[in-house]
Amino acid sequence: MTTIAAHLDTPNAPAALRAPLKVVGVSGSLHAPSKTTALVSAIIDAVARRTRIESQLIELADIGPSLAGALKRDDVSPDVADALRSIETADLLVVASPVYRASFTGLFKHLFDFVDQYALVGQPVLLAATGGGERHALIIEHQLRPLFGFFQAVTLPLGVYASTPDFEGHELRSESAERRIEQAVGRGLPFIEQAASLQTSEYVSTW
Repeated sequence: MTTIAAHLDTPNAPAALRAPLKVVGVSGSLHAPSKTTALVSAIIDAVARRTRIESQLIELADIGPSLAGALKRDDVSPDVADALRSIETADLLVVASPVYRASFTGLFKHLFDFVDQYALVGQPVLLAATGGGERHALIIEHQLRPLFGFFQAVTLPLGVYASTPDFEGHELRSESAERRIEQAVGRGLPFIEQAASLQTSEYVSTW
């Protein structure tokens, strides 16, 4: 018997989108190269295998120095302002941070402190994280999901966590991690497609 879940996990599941999906990845790592950035890239690649996309990758390692000293949005540099606009207008956000002191990195949070409170309402967000061991995996549920719940974003049902054994250097090599990525994308794609075809209710966003 073919289940709904099995159908959604199929890599060739059709996508009924009229235009390419605008996918924006955000890596909260402060280093380059980075395992976290490699994970975000792998997730974006998995989305691209299922539907047409236009993608952009925002790395805190690149924009962090010009972001760190900003106290309000008017203070940010042009590259940070461009990153914020991309985040706010994405059809899908893929966000990830390494675990740092039991949470996401400070600059990752600082970036989202400048995102408009209602810009992400109804926007699908695929959550991901990296850490030294499996015991850090709950960062997705305890830290990332509440953050994007505040924005009234649609956090996708499955997140992706990868730990040090899943990588060789800064390259994702684990077959099990790849399977987790494919499953998260497959289960999330119906939500992504539906969100791309809907207009956000003004009532929902501002009540």
